[in-house]
Amino acid sequence: MSNVGTSVIQVTAHDADDPTYGNSAKLVYTVLEGLPFFSVDPQTGVIRTATPNMDRETQQEFLVVVQAKDMGGHTGGLSGSTTVTVTLSDVNDNPPRFPQSSYQFSVVETAPPGSAVGRLRAHDPDEGENALLAYSILEGGDGAEAFAIHTDMLGQDGIITLKKPLDFESRHSYTFRVEATNTQIDPQYIRKGPFKDVATVRVTVEDADEPPVFSRPEYHLAVYENGPPGTPVGKVTAVDLDTPSSVIRYSILQHTDPERYFSINPQDGAILTSVPLDREVFAWHNMTVLATELDSPTQDSQIHVAVQILDVNDNSPQLEQSYEPFACDNAIPGQLVQLIRAVDRDEDGNTSRIIIRSPSTIREPNVTVRDNKDNSASLLLRATRLPPQGGFLLVPLELVDGGSPTRTGSPTLTVSICRCRRDGAMQTCGPEALGSPAGLSTGALLAILACVGTLLALVLLFVALRRQKQAALLPFEEEDVRENIITYDDEGGGEEDTEAFDMAALQNPDAAPPPSQQRRLLRRDVLPRPHFPPSLSTRVPPQPHDVASFLTARLSEVDADPSVPPYDSIQVYGYEGQGSSAGSLSSPGSSCAGDSDAGGYEYLEEWGPLFRTLAELYGAPEGPPPT
Repeated sequence: MSNVGTSVIQVTAHDADDPTYGNSAKLVYTVLEGLPFFSVDPQTGVIRTATPNMDRETQQEFLVVVQAKDMGGHTGGLSGSTTVTVTLSDVNDNPPRFPQSSYQFSVVETAPPGSAVGRLRAHDPDEGENALLAYSILEGGDGAEAFAIHTDMLGQDGIITLKKPLDFESRHSYTFRVEATNTQIDPQYIRKGPFKDVATVRVTVEDADEPPVFSRPEYHLAVYENGPPGTPVGKVTAVDLDTPSSVIRYSILQHTDPERYFSINPQDGAILTSVPLDREVFAWHNMTVLATELDSPTQDSQIHVAVQILDVNDNSPQLEQSYEPFACDNAIPGQLVQLIRAVDRDEDGNTSRIIIRSPSTIREPNVTVRDNKDNSASLLLRATRLPPQGGFLLVPLELVDGGSPTRTGSPTLTVSICRCRRDGAMQTCGPEALGSPAGLSTGALLAILACVGTLLALVLLFVALRRQKQAALLPFEEEDVRENIITYDDEGGGEEDTEAFDMAALQNPDAAPPPSQQRRLLRRDVLPRPHFPPSLSTRVPPQPHDVASFLTARLSEVDADPSVPPYDSIQVYGYEGQGSSAGSLSSPGSSCAGDSDAGGYEYLEEWGPLFRTLAELYGAPEGPPPT
């Protein structure tokens, strides 16, 4: 939008020829490309606009080729050229325009406030800040109170949002106008305005299945205390705004009324008491009532219900605390014995007047009850002669409240007769004090008890230490013997060793002494402990030829005797038995039939083929020596 002749840039060419020699270095500038939009000054090389009202939106970039020719531009001169790129900068000379005059949007009636309803954009051919837009809803429509519009972060789109909840049953649609305006307006081009545009927006509200709606935001009900079960408290009401509407059912959330003080009619929402209520226990009850659509149980609403328990005059006045008055045995008439105060647990009981007096039918002649008219009374002595020390006076009282109906309390105070010091403080009181005028104080008794407790603790500690010391000296009798591993590095002597184990008892069972006469073997892997000797076997000792019975008998004796080595130790028995026709094979030179020279080896042939071969080897007669 620049005027004709606006300077764009100056180009300069250099000629190495001598400028003082003719026209060799005289340069002339001309435009080869870029006409008719730009021109160049022939002498200075300044490029200027040649066409008015160039539009960036039509063409943003131009290429201008400028030629510089020496010899003053005449024929025969040398030339050079350069290309200049000219870019048009934007100005705000275009107003925004909506691509369509009306827009249609829809939103469901249950959408919360702040929800996006729709997005629209006005087109502005300018760029940068000149294209930034601002959107607004014009007054005069019916959507300004229900909808709002704001510009997005890029400054291009207008976003319509919801300002308040919608109700399909009350209104089905909204129509309003939206205006888009440039935020940056150049006063030079204000004549091209207005720099804004307007479009019509229609928003349709869609129906949705809504939960029931209560008639109030919360309920505050009241009922008098001590009413019988079933006393009406109040009523809650909810309706279904959908079309067609559904039947509503009511209930009380159990966790809000765990003691079941109230019940509710499911059909009409009437709340009743289930038990008699006591204002002095709970003055308020808070619960939550649930309203549910019968046709759609998932659609429900909750409401808070507060029930205030109203007071009735059902509590008699009573003394503020448990008094223990006493009178000195030397008190004079008119002396103050005790100041008492009465209270009423009813709601207005402490603010109403409570009369404190002596009953008209029975009273204590030695004590006067004077009402102070502020819910308190003074007990004063009347007689000079009182019961002896340790005695007491019974003072009946009558407490009357100001409620309707009137409630009366009848407490009785016991005034003890005590011995007092000169300052009036009690010294001793009670019949037990007559025989013991002097005694230990509470502090002394506590000190004595503390000393006794300390001595008992020391004695128990000493006994525990003695027992622990004795227990440390004794080994565990139940200790597993397999953990006591003893290693012996003695090497046996083989067959020649006849001292390590006495084989005589097994070689000749008849010569073995009875079990009771044998030397008792003691175990070295456990501590000795007293035990009873094993009982003697009543069986007849086995015969020498019955080796199996003999070993079985000895094994049973060993198993039953706790003084022998462990049961899993190895016992070696070298007894071969008797009655075998083969005799002993302990050495090649031995024979059960005597010497080989005397009897020969012919008896071996009776033992089988193998022994027959042995008999032929050893029993063959020696022949004469070879000659």
